[in-house]
Amino acid sequence: EEHRSPPEQLQPFNEDLIRQVFAEMEALCDANRSDIENRADANDNKMLPSIHLRHSALEYNRRCVLAYLKSRLDRIVRFRWDHGAVLPPDVQSNIQEHEKQWFIKYNRTLANYMRSLHGLDLTQNRVPPKSLKIQVRCVEEYGELETEAGEIVMLTLNSEHYLPLSECEPLIRQGVLQHMSGS
Repeated sequence: EEHRSPPEQLQPFNEDLIRQVFAEMEALCDANRSDIENRADANDNKMLPSIHLRHSALEYNRRCVLAYLKSRLDRIVRFRWDHGAVLPPDVQSNIQEHEKQWFIKYNRTLANYMRSLHGLDLTQNRVPPKSLKIQVRCVEEYGELETEAGEIVMLTLNSEHYLPLSECEPLIRQGVLQHMSGS
């Protein structure tokens, strides 16, 4: 289900389907338990093929549910690296409370790790830069930006600037700045 949706979207959690799978797993488990308890004696192996088949179905369902959950978490991780510590509103509306709690813990773990690297922000330079500064155009009103060098830059609509890549990347991902190609 998750693989059929575009990678930049997160579908709502399919709780109904998960409940159906769990109900099926419970029925399979009950049937196995009943067959094991109702055997005539310990050497009665007539029901073993049925028990093995149902157990295989249980394992298959478990793997499918885990793959679904992992796929969702992988997308949430990708959103973290692409959009920063705050998920886009359309993603926030489609995640469950347990996924939100996992995302908060993931953010905390990532922040702690980056602090242990003396403040290196691993989310900024995802591709090695060709230059330390780039030409950008402001595509929305932003206001003042104070650079690491202490310089104040006014980011107004359609203004162009030559700024350090490390300070532009987060604003480019947020849609405030646009990298001007060929510069």
